[in-house]
Amino acid sequence: MADIYIRGGWIITMDNARRIIKEGAVAIEDGYIVDIGKKEELDKKYRYYSDIVINAEKDIVMPGLINTHVHLAQGLLRACAEYQPLIPWLRDRIWPLQGNYKPEEALVSAKLVVAEMIRTGTTTFLETGLVGRYGPDNIIEFIHESGIRAAVARHVMDMTGYALEENILHEGLVELGDKSFKDTLRLYNKYHGWDNKIWIWFGPRTPGAVSVELYRKISEKARELKTGITMHLAEVKADVEYTLKKFGKKPVEFAEWVGLTGRNVVLVHVIWVDDNEISILARTSTSVSHNPCCNMKLGSGAAKIREMLDHGVNVALGTDGGPSNNDYDLLREMKHAALLQTLRKLDPTAIRAEEVLEMATINGAKALMIENMVGSIEKGKRADIIVVDYWQPHLRPLNNPIAHLVFSATGLDVKHSIIDGKLVMYNREILTFNVDKVLEEADKAAYELYSRTGICKEPDIVWPII
Repeated sequence: MADIYIRGGWIITMDNARRIIKEGAVAIEDGYIVDIGKKEELDKKYRYYSDIVINAEKDIVMPGLINTHVHLAQGLLRACAEYQPLIPWLRDRIWPLQGNYKPEEALVSAKLVVAEMIRTGTTTFLETGLVGRYGPDNIIEFIHESGIRAAVARHVMDMTGYALEENILHEGLVELGDKSFKDTLRLYNKYHGWDNKIWIWFGPRTPGAVSVELYRKISEKARELKTGITMHLAEVKADVEYTLKKFGKKPVEFAEWVGLTGRNVVLVHVIWVDDNEISILARTSTSVSHNPCCNMKLGSGAAKIREMLDHGVNVALGTDGGPSNNDYDLLREMKHAALLQTLRKLDPTAIRAEEVLEMATINGAKALMIENMVGSIEKGKRADIIVVDYWQPHLRPLNNPIAHLVFSATGLDVKHSIIDGKLVMYNREILTFNVDKVLEEADKAAYELYSRTGICKEPDIVWPII
């Protein structure tokens, strides 16, 4: 007897042996994976004795995707800041828009992003940093209601600079003193560990917005609470110039100096680093969230992912936000992660599809310190599973299911999503909240935001609109 029984298709387990079971089956009960094996064997126990039976004979069954870098507040900002490098992109468009959010608009943005992630196969994500004006409590409570699993960082800061530019953060996002640090502790005490699906992390802003003293305070408290820290680092050349000029250290050296390396740390982007810095990441068991689409779109550079993997760094995958990527589809991100390395190295063997799939699943679980809970399909783990429809022209013939997932599939091929043993999406319909209502709310909120700020009020298109 099982609550949910998935039968047929290819089971991509991502277990330690990386087994792939053809014509396999998975049984789920009380939120856990209780059985996995060949369909012909498991059918005897579960086919006629389960509450829900999902026929996956023309599908790929795999662990849910884990997105390790998400900006929930940027869902309303899609296509609002095209063709700009990072710092003017932030200064002139993104931060003024986010700094003008009303709490209800930030919540609608979060709903839009969560809907997209569930639709495209993400079952767990890491939010990089909410701020006080967003009304973090409402957003966290919606995340829990939606059924998705999340580590939610709260931004912490006590300065207003960014890299070599001073005081460029919009006033609506500025939180000085102990306010943001104390509010992170409040959120931790209120929500951390909620149903083993919500965790509260620290999200310090980048060097220039946080003092050395506060970085060290964050590091000490996070280790005391056994929670995580995530921060953008070495995203552009200016980040290297800033830490060298200000502290005489390269970005990863600086991060280690202030305590922001270790098993509980996810550093994001990490593009402009050298071999010694990669060795520090490996030695300290610090995870890296690779965001290839954002890095390409903003012209920031290409991270040394091949070298990081060779050094033993745990590299996970993230989409970043709506205006720096234009989607939150981690399946599509996998293809770009693979192709960017082959282009950078001028070598088609630079990275295998299997390694990229690890980045999107089990490596993401390791980065969030929940690999004993999710990230693979194994007995005893929580059931975070997606079913991908391969009976489509762009996924036939199925010569290599791993290559198909990485190079051919998109998030729109995800048919069903099970999170914590509960059916959250069935036949591409989200069951936990009304997506159509969210879309209507998003259009209205975006119109009001753009009108209020004067940014993105008209489409930034060079061709005439008549």
